[in-house]
Amino acid sequence: MVAGKKVTKESILPSVCEDEGNEGGKEEDLGGIASRPVSRPRSLYSRGSVDGQHQITRMAHQDEDHTNEEDEVDEGGDIQPGDGQQQERKSVSSVTKILTQTWNSTDFTVRVLIKNQRVNMRRERERERKKEREWADGGDVVSYFLRNMNQSELNMMHYGLGSQGTKALAISLVTNTSILKLNLRDNWMEGIGGAAIADMLKENCYITEIDLSENRMGEYGARALSSMLLENSTLFSLNLSGNHLDERAARHLSSALNGNQKLQHLDLSHNRFGDIAGEILGAAIAENAGMKSLNLAWNCIRGKGAIAFAKGLEGNIFLRTLDLSYNGLGKEGAVALEEALKHNNTLEDLNISNNRIPLEGAIHFALGLKVNTTLRILKMSRNPMQSAGCFAILKSVQANPETAVEFLEFSDICVDQEFEDLLESTKGTLPNLQVKHGGKINAVLKKS
Repeated sequence: MVAGKKVTKESILPSVCEDEGNEGGKEEDLGGIASRPVSRPRSLYSRGSVDGQHQITRMAHQDEDHTNEEDEVDEGGDIQPGDGQQQERKSVSSVTKILTQTWNSTDFTVRVLIKNQRVNMRRERERERKKEREWADGGDVVSYFLRNMNQSELNMMHYGLGSQGTKALAISLVTNTSILKLNLRDNWMEGIGGAAIADMLKENCYITEIDLSENRMGEYGARALSSMLLENSTLFSLNLSGNHLDERAARHLSSALNGNQKLQHLDLSHNRFGDIAGEILGAAIAENAGMKSLNLAWNCIRGKGAIAFAKGLEGNIFLRTLDLSYNGLGKEGAVALEEALKHNNTLEDLNISNNRIPLEGAIHFALGLKVNTTLRILKMSRNPMQSAGCFAILKSVQANPETAVEFLEFSDICVDQEFEDLLESTKGTLPNLQVKHGGKINAVLKKS
């Protein structure tokens, strides 16, 4: 019977099974597993449980309700824990506090993550609604084009057409007879898209102005557009600024400038033209008989390229406006421009700001200005020619009885009192002359 009792006890739950008849506090061997005495308090942690929230709740209840045989009762009937039980209570309380803080910290993190997720979802919904409104207002390329295809001016810059979208647009524009001005700036059309526009302009004889700037067309697009310019006779304004054009593109454009006498305004700024391109374009400008304004700002024309371009300008008799700012003409370029100003009798607006022109270069340039009779606007700001260079320029204007100069700009160049005195005396003979400079030297020193 005893053996049978042991097997039954072991088959139930040997790890928590207790011998109710063992009053001596000794453990009875039940199937090789020691049972727990009755007097030992139940463990505060259940085996296999990892739920922190329920565990904390159960521990709190056990702290309040559980007493064991080691607790003492004082005279007033209150229960006082023994030393061992008090130590255990403190240990349990510390564990409870740590687990509670951990749970609260985790709960706070979860709340923050949920809040951020909701904020992001709300922002995403707002963006979607904004996009829908934009498309409803004309953000859709197709609907916008259909609404404006009968207008005289079509502005589609920043639409992200790409090469394929540009091809589709070009096909629609071949037979269009309403649009006269077309703006396709910053559409990432690249060379393929540029070629598609060039093919369209060979057939379309109504568009007179087109802006193809910031489209990264490179040599491929330049070659296609140059071929178009040899056939097109209606386009008089072309903007190719910021298209990664270099010496190879300059060779294609040179042939177009020699053959096309209808194009009047050409913008080639913010490209990669260097010395070789300066020589190529200079020779083309000398032969061109239709160009009225040319913009070559923000390139790298310097040295031999600057000299060759100035010689080409000397032979041109049609150009009215020229922007060479932010290149590197230097002293050599200024000296070459001296000869150009002596012989050119058509140029009216010249911008050579920020070209590293020193004092000596400014003096040479002034000698050409002394005999020029057509230049009205001269911009030479941000050049290291100092006040003496500005003085030489103004002195040449004053000494030229047939000068046409109306505006001089020397921005960011400080002038001295000698320049101010000369300016004051010049206004007596040239009352309409306007001069802009960086302020007087003494005033600038006082402010600093």
